Amino acid sequence: MLRLPSLAPGLRVGLYGGSFNPAHAGHRHVSRLALRRLALDRVWWLVSPGNPLKDRSHLPEAAARAAGARAVAADPRIAVTDFEAGLGEGRLGIRYTVDTLRWLTLRHPDVRFVWIMGADSLATFHRWKGFREIAARMPFAVIDRPGYTLKAMASPAARALASSRIDEGAATTLADRAPPAWVFLHGPRNGLSSTALRAGTIRS
Repeated sequence: MLRLPSLAPGLRVGLYGGSFNPAHAGHRHVSRLALRRLALDRVWWLVSPGNPLKDRSHLPEAAARAAGARAVAADPRIAVTDFEAGLGEGRLGIRYTVDTLRWLTLRHPDVRFVWIMGADSLATFHRWKGFREIAARMPFAVIDRPGYTLKAMASPAARALASSRIDEGAATTLADRAPPAWVFLHGPRNGLSSTALRAGTIRS
């Protein structure tokens, strides 16, 4: 049986997906920034079965990565879940973000979900399956990351969705807006990355 973090109508919930291999302080930094700047009640870390655009041959099981993420989150407003892995085990065939968001919004239409991504993800967002449906299904926030500001804003997805971008000063209204709507959030940036941590080139 699938177990989701607790939900209630009207809650403002940020969804922050990724492999979390491993989770680190940068993920917590993004989540706390989103909680504050977007006036969210909760942020869920969606520990994915694996990114279809990346090599998953050496990826630890989702449950192990989720356990590590819970130790890092260290904030009662951040919930960690690997429910996507359960959805994909031959039952509903969930493999892509668009499938997950479709599943969640259909079952919880009274929750104000916001998708959260880093600027590095916006730079490749046009390669995601159904990126236009993702944008049409829920508002999303892009968190600036070192080295990706200009690349993200010049990306095909950013250009395609330019008319639905809102001013950063209105970020607290994002969860209440009908999609498509998105915001790019500047501010203190954290340069940690899971790739660099795995390679041992930086420390958490």
